Amino acid sequence: MTLKELILAYKARTGINNEKLAQKLGVKNSTVSRWVNGQVTSLNHETTDKLSALLGLDVEELLYQDTYMYQKPILGTVKAGYDLLAQEDIEGYMEVNAKDYEKGTYFLRVQGDSMEGAHILDGDLVYVEQCESVPSGTIAIVLIGDEATVKRVHYKKDLMILEAANPNVENRYFTPEEIQSLPVKILGKVLYVRRDIC
Repeated sequence: MTLKELILAYKARTGINNEKLAQKLGVKNSTVSRWVNGQVTSLNHETTDKLSALLGLDVEELLYQDTYMYQKPILGTVKAGYDLLAQEDIEGYMEVNAKDYEKGTYFLRVQGDSMEGAHILDGDLVYVEQCESVPSGTIAIVLIGDEATVKRVHYKKDLMILEAANPNVENRYFTPEEIQSLPVKILGKVLYVRRDIC
């Protein structure tokens, strides 16, 4: 795993911005920006220790062992529904090929059945490309206030529609005012689904 991927995964999981992350680690905002842009790929010992403590992970091992070169973190769970908060614990890591490594950012484990019509089932892992917007009709991870969900996003007239793929689950409709006030944010685009076969 690269420093860029590690920082992006943490930012996606927590919603923290570069400035606040810089404050937590005692570095300049411009330093964090260079990490995120991939301009800096290594850390000094002190910063490595601070980042390890913040993430609860052995950052040195993640960054400098080749065994992690093509792995992405499983950040926890996201609801295929609307009623519960997303977990924020790193569950583990999933191997990906070199091509997919460049495309996506992290995995989330799905809980719930609201996307079963799109072949996203309870317990599946969705591979997510972190982004702030998606084209209409895209399956995405969406944050509604403090609650994360996986839904197909549509834009019609002045509304953002989160469409379930299960007739027993109602779609949700958000006005521009609600998108700002709740807020409603796109966290990423679902690239594909992985399923454990028992």
